[in-house]
Amino acid sequence: MDAVDARLWTEVTDPEKLREIVGEVKPQAAQKERPRLHERDREWLAASPYVVVATSDAEGNCDASPKGDPAGRLVHVLDDQTVAIPERKGNHRVDGYHNVLANPHVGLLSLIPGRRETLRINGRARVVSDAPFFEYMIVKGHKPVLALVVEVETIFFHCGKASMRSGIWRPETWDPEVLPSHAQMVKETQTVDKTLDELVEYYGEAYAKQLY
Repeated sequence: MDAVDARLWTEVTDPEKLREIVGEVKPQAAQKERPRLHERDREWLAASPYVVVATSDAEGNCDASPKGDPAGRLVHVLDDQTVAIPERKGNHRVDGYHNVLANPHVGLLSLIPGRRETLRINGRARVVSDAPFFEYMIVKGHKPVLALVVEVETIFFHCGKASMRSGIWRPETWDPEVLPSHAQMVKETQTVDKTLDELVEYYGEAYAKQLY
């Protein structure tokens, strides 16, 4: 049997059928969205060192990009309905920022290591190259090169079931050696001029010096 033969799949295309399968929304889940930041949201964002930014272009092509900084320097709260996320030195692809220029709708997923829950924000974004608040996002003497400013439309805490199922924060489940090194995977999956030894050196100790 061919598992990738779509003729064997039972596809869901109707919203009513989808609801029939998953069931009705629980009242607590249906009512948890907020239009502005609560004080607990501010505290969460101040403690979070990692956020995933989801975007799509005008045609619906999607991108999800992780952003990271020391806690307290990643998501800067401008007011109860506006946050800013700094962009640091990187590979210069800026896929998500191209998407925002064509389609401002974004989704954010904020994580705190060891915490099962996540904080989700949906809103409209703009790309900013400079602003007074850049001074508050300096890390190791460097301002961000850009900032993504998001006007919050909905914000809510997402339950921890996915983290619990995955065991993502249980160290006993971690196995960083389950795959070859990143240098090896880059060599195998990309067209690069560097040798494997050069890639190992590039992604070694010197790599951390390129963060800011």
